[in-house]
Amino acid sequence: MLTTLQTAYTDTRAGDLAWALGRAALPALAVRGLEVGDGGGLSAHVELRLLGASHQVLVSAAPGECSETVACMPGSQAPLPFGVARRVGAWEYEFGARIETLPRGTFEGRAQELLALVADHPLGLAGTFPGDPNAFTAMLVQCGQGSVRWRTWHSYPQEGRLVTTRTKVTVPPA
Repeated sequence: MLTTLQTAYTDTRAGDLAWALGRAALPALAVRGLEVGDGGGLSAHVELRLLGASHQVLVSAAPGECSETVACMPGSQAPLPFGVARRVGAWEYEFGARIETLPRGTFEGRAQELLALVADHPLGLAGTFPGDPNAFTAMLVQCGQGSVRWRTWHSYPQEGRLVTTRTKVTVPPA
């Protein structure tokens, strides 16, 4: 699903992004709720949320919930971590991030490739910001082998930078 976000582009630099676990749902510009399962007993509700300052993912599955926020958060001084592994209740949570700086032509091509990948995907959500077709946030979720996984992309055309995150939440068998 692809949408144009009706807001100013608030993320000014890739380096302004911060990561947080466990935040309550924040006001969103676009939301996509999905029911996913792995065919082996795992069933989860996933909410992909595009914020004015990037993304939030909320996951609910027995035996609990998980919330991930990657955004420009007022008052947050913590930089975006390149890797995190934590226990969230009974779940195992793994997060990784990468920031790439690309030449202009490469950046534009990669941005359009990612938007095309997510726009029509049944488990994706992407939003472009007004004023630049290469300014976007995109998310894609999948479920399998007892885990819910998602990837996100945040583009910063003014810097030629692309921030990619990957997350895996493993839910113990019931």
